[in-house]
Amino acid sequence: MPQIQLPLFPPELTEINRIISFQKRNGRVYYFHYLSPIYSHEEGDIESFRYITSQLIINGNVSQIEIAHAFGVSYISVKRGVKRLREKGTSGFFKKRKGRTSHILTEEIIEKAQNLLNKGDSPGEIAKVLKLKANTIRKAIQAGRLKKKSKN
Repeated sequence: MPQIQLPLFPPELTEINRIISFQKRNGRVYYFHYLSPIYSHEEGDIESFRYITSQLIINGNVSQIEIAHAFGVSYISVKRGVKRLREKGTSGFFKKRKGRTSHILTEEIIEKAQNLLNKGDSPGEIAKVLKLKANTIRKAIQAGRLKKKSKN
């Protein structure tokens, strides 16, 4: 004979649905299945949040819309998280992304540009000499990859 399970959540827990709730405490977010803790992560750890909520959805514990309403996030971001978990698994959330590298400003070009900057040449003049766009040199100066000679 089926037995009725009462939702027994203490008042300090926020209910996502009848069986899953969460609580923010001491900078961490704890997830509960009835009163049993099942997951936790740091409050600012967005990737863990996306992974855990996607896991809850895929396991059938909550719906996407329940997560969106409970945490005040967009439905589409929840949907994207579920898709990422289904396609890439856990590594889709925690794998380090490759950084972008400059294909134009190589070490050799930066060294030449810096020498010209030290001589007092303008970004436009440097760009002509090195056959680059002046904007490339200006952006490198703004990013700190090239140091402009101080006017002292």
